[in-house]
Order: sequence, then structure tokens, then C-alpha cells
Amino acid sequence: MLNRSVMMGRLCADPELRTTQSDIPVCTFRIAVERDFSKGDEKKADFFDVVAWRSTAEFVCKYFAKGRMIVTDGRMQTRDWVDKNNNKRTTTELVADHVYFGEGKRDGGSQSAGESSGREEGGYEACAGYSAPAFGSVPDDFAPDF
Repeated sequence: MLNRSVMMGRLCADPELRTTQSDIPVCTFRIAVERDFSKGDEKKADFFDVVAWRSTAEFVCKYFAKGRMIVTDGRMQTRDWVDKNNNKRTTTELVADHVYFGEGKRDGGSQSAGESSGREEGGYEACAGYSAPAFGSVPDDFAPDF
């Protein structure tokens, strides 16, 4: 059996970093993934919840912010839970094994996660005043932890 998903999309909000009771970092975020097809100029997007653990979680929270393009590689997973009204719920999310930059740094120098700019363009939050640099570029302050 094979359970592998690779998605490229924009973060809908800043990623949230938390830790478990045993001090393991976990990051959750939502991405908007544009569909390949459209009618006329109308573009559609699908929204996916993503979870990253440990060093991947810390990496996402350090280098990504609302509106940034991200590439996620992982597996789809469902989990059952009970809400505050005692109703059974099921959530499907992408558990990211690896994440990659989907774009280079923004014009005007590097911009950290806490410095995201306002968004309106495109219906699902492209960054105002943003022009896409070369695919796969990395921030100046990025240092891999391997």
C-alpha cells in the first residue's frame, strides 16, 4: 500500500507551534492549494490541514508565515476525536515528513515569519506587492540542521 502526498500551496495563516506534554514540538497550519483547472479567470482552491513534528515543526514556524508558498511531502492521516459538546469527529490531515520553500525570499531583503505583509490579491491571500523570485531559493539566514 502507498500513502504519499505532495502539495504546494500558500499558508492561510501563520503556523502555530506547540509542544506535547513530553516536550515534542508540533506545528499545525493550513494551506490553500490552487486547482489545476479553472473556468475562465475564476480560480478555485482546496484547503488542507497540515501537521509537522519535531525539527520539521520548528523549521516551518521559523521560516514560513501567512501567504508564503510551501511544498509539503508526507502522508494523509485520519484521527477521531470528541468535541466540547461530546460529538464524535474525524479529521483528515497531511502529516508532513518534509517541507520545502515554494518560492524565494521576498523583494526588499529577507522577511522573517513574524513580518508577513497584508494580502488581498487572488482571493486566497497572495501577498500584496509580492513578485515571485526564482523557485527553490532559500533565505539568507537559513542553515540546515543536519
